[in-house]
Amino acid sequence: MTPDAPRLQFLTVAEVAEVMRVSKMTVYRLVHSGELPAVQVGKSYRVPQEALQAFLASSYIEGDRLTS
Repeated sequence: MTPDAPRLQFLTVAEVAEVMRVSKMTVYRLVHSGELPAVQVGKSYRVPQEALQAFLASSYIEGDRLTS
């Protein structure tokens, strides 16, 4: 890796759950369904921070859709 290359940051399932304010089981369901990309390290999963940001951005609901 070159010094100028950005470092890929990974989050644990617990960290993702905290950011999203959901249970760890909800995060596991998103990972297993393929909705939230993750890598498996042994028995644990790690979610790339960029993948979480992209998931949240694509899941955002505009205010006007809430009232329909």
